[in-house]
Amino acid sequence: MLRLHSYWRSSASYRVRIALGLKGLTFEHFTVNLLKNEQSQPEFTALNPEGLVPLLEHDGLRLSQSTAIIEYLEEAFPSPALMPADLQGRARVRAICQMIACDIHPLDNLRVLKYLTGELGLSSEQKDTWYAHWVIVGLTAVEKRLAESATGQFCHGDLPGMADCFLVPQVANANRMKVDIAHLKRVVEINARCMALPAFQQAQPSACPDAVAA
Repeated sequence: MLRLHSYWRSSASYRVRIALGLKGLTFEHFTVNLLKNEQSQPEFTALNPEGLVPLLEHDGLRLSQSTAIIEYLEEAFPSPALMPADLQGRARVRAICQMIACDIHPLDNLRVLKYLTGELGLSSEQKDTWYAHWVIVGLTAVEKRLAESATGQFCHGDLPGMADCFLVPQVANANRMKVDIAHLKRVVEINARCMALPAFQQAQPSACPDAVAA
């Protein structure tokens, strides 16, 4: 049994839910409410000392960090593949994933935004300006990468894969925060293509069992 500790608005958790869906894997969902600080409670930190979601449990293993989790799923359940077969393609996919997971997401993470408005005393407007700046900088770089010939109907080739698992949650965050990314044509088009597929629809935040009206 696969058990996913997740929060509906966690984009890192969203990535893993998409990957599970693309692979056709069923899982048991456990809610960790970030707004209630449940990730810092002893019951959860006993499972994941990082105090972060997602956390995946499988066969006695406890796996954290979305990139590591998805790569584990790729190796444990190799079909259908989320990574290309060739060395160069896998490196490209990892690069796109890290552009999002390392260059955008950490700067716009909930705990960072709370620090900006809390300890640093920024206004809500200043926080939103910070958020939009780093989303645009990061996704503009992704857009340039998607101009490469290896891009097909999806981020890499003509089948959805690991890079798409990372792109879609970041676009969802940008849309939720009302960041205008309409000029990033490839990003927008690939996101729309992904969201037409059941695996992406079923993984979206509004479809989560812990989703609340926003």
